[in-house]
Amino acid sequence: MFLGAKHISFQLNPSQSGNEKQQTDIRWPVIWLGIALIPLNNYWVFASLRWDQGFPTTMSLFFNVIFTLSVLVALNLVITRFSPSYALTRGELLLLYTMLSVASAICGHDLFEVIVTNIATVGWLASEENEWAVLFHQYLPDWLALTDKHRLTVYFTGESSLYLPQHLKFWWRPVLAWSGFIVLLLFTAFCINLILRRQWIENERLSYPIIELPYRMTSSGFFQNRWLWIGIILAGGMDFVNGLHFLYPSLPGFGGEFYDLHPLFTTKPWNAIGWTPVVIFPFAIGLAYFMPLDLSFTFWFFYLFWKFEMILGNMLGLHYIAGFPFIFEQSFGVCVGVLLMALWRGRGHLHDVVVLAWQGQRPSTYRLATLGLIAGLCLLVGFWRAAGMSLWVAVLTIAIHLTIITVITRIRAELGPPIHDLRSMGPDVLLPKIFGMRTLGARNLSLFSLVFCFNRAYRGNAMPHQLEGLKLAERSDVSSRRFSIAIILTIFISPLVAFWVALHIGYQSGAVEVWSGSVFNRTQSWLNNPMPVDLAAIVTMLVGLVFSFLIALVRLRFVWWPLYPVGYAISGTWAVNFFWFSVLISYFIKLVILRFSGLKAYRRAAPFFLGLVLGEFLVGSLWGFVGICRQKPMYRFIW
Repeated sequence: MFLGAKHISFQLNPSQSGNEKQQTDIRWPVIWLGIALIPLNNYWVFASLRWDQGFPTTMSLFFNVIFTLSVLVALNLVITRFSPSYALTRGELLLLYTMLSVASAICGHDLFEVIVTNIATVGWLASEENEWAVLFHQYLPDWLALTDKHRLTVYFTGESSLYLPQHLKFWWRPVLAWSGFIVLLLFTAFCINLILRRQWIENERLSYPIIELPYRMTSSGFFQNRWLWIGIILAGGMDFVNGLHFLYPSLPGFGGEFYDLHPLFTTKPWNAIGWTPVVIFPFAIGLAYFMPLDLSFTFWFFYLFWKFEMILGNMLGLHYIAGFPFIFEQSFGVCVGVLLMALWRGRGHLHDVVVLAWQGQRPSTYRLATLGLIAGLCLLVGFWRAAGMSLWVAVLTIAIHLTIITVITRIRAELGPPIHDLRSMGPDVLLPKIFGMRTLGARNLSLFSLVFCFNRAYRGNAMPHQLEGLKLAERSDVSSRRFSIAIILTIFISPLVAFWVALHIGYQSGAVEVWSGSVFNRTQSWLNNPMPVDLAAIVTMLVGLVFSFLIALVRLRFVWWPLYPVGYAISGTWAVNFFWFSVLISYFIKLVILRFSGLKAYRRAAPFFLGLVLGEFLVGSLWGFVGICRQKPMYRFIW
């Protein structure tokens, strides 16, 4: 296989599986319930940013959604006992999980929270010293960015209300424009998912490790397992003690600190290792337990391989080359290779899709998805063309973005890593290196500061959650049609709700200023000192592309070869620093269990590792609630 990995599946209660498949279709009131939960969910996500309570959407599995699903499961048990006809089925619970996951991704740390911050701080932080107004304000359309510093003052200082006419009039155009863009972007991504669904879910049978916990939480008898509760108590107890330590420093804490290995290496070339934190996250150990063994090895091995590249470069004097070892450029090349190989593997399926779409044969989903994809691409390019971007730049911007998020969707389905940020490889970073800044021109470079809004990082992108929702529909034996309708409704509703939450909190308590200074300072630097084509970056992209093919070919030749291209694509990014050691620990635990105790022991131990994830998420969420209610920073188990 080029990309696929064998995954050991299990059932916590095999005797229940036959009955659980007898599910009725999703009821419409359940979809309305999901829509009603979106405002509460989005308020939680954005309030966590506002009061520094951790960032739920920076991980593969969103802890706010798992907490909500836990509450829904508990309430459903009560309803089942007293009024079974009103109880939710397994498929309906998983539908609510999917809707809230997509809504959280839209409102999350790397999409909406960047958008609502950037479109305001571009005017708020402008000054005579930085000359933003002179350099690039004229290139930013007023329906995408707000540059009136006087009218922004009350938004950043608070003690006012969103619902005053002058404030609503000030915001309505960017709110509608950006909401429309988010809808277009995620609708187009969903059309891609509909086209690839059968290949990646039914034909290749990818493992989808990330959805293991929500799927098992909705099974009968899940919470009756003793090992599950041991994991919950262990991980939750650690966070409870650490929360008390945060409030009362005289009380001892229990781990959770970062230990940097870099200070241990003081001489050349070893000091080139850079920042190398060692920290243990119980939830990351739990999530990594369900990664295919070869792929979890690939995850931490390639992280250490990147460190080796830095040390070797220092030995050879290559570290003097600006940008060495070009981690993000290599990673992008690998991403392109992963996508090309995945499409080649599914070429037969894609041929059938084209034929069915062209002939209008059933399933008609393919024709609708294909037409939706074409329309979405045209509208997305037209959006940025209307903003002033050159046509060819707009086409490449959308193409690069969709390439990256499609690869992430594949990586999650196959690898299931705890995190996948892939930052610094968006079109706003790559295109200036490939074509040179003078070729792009001042207007395109200025608009890249807004392109940054949806390309800052890809940790909480909504596209993988869409496909995982369709996978949950397949695993719970319900029709994916209602799942698709619910996902589309969420895509339309969540951006508007997110804007309402952000502006309501901003005018009431004052908006936050994060990220934007750096991106607009970057624009200022580009316009004042435009750089030529970066040949080294282009070469390393090609190296990454070729390297991904070589790894896959070696895998074809030698079955025992444990390395996969998908691991190389994400292991060099910033956030992997936090999780590589936890994945390493989980890998050796799983290896020992499988080698010395066998598959039966692996399955018996699985509830314990699910408990590690659930315990940390539940207690961590409760501490977050305390911080939001107090409107002060509180202990958080993740940054």
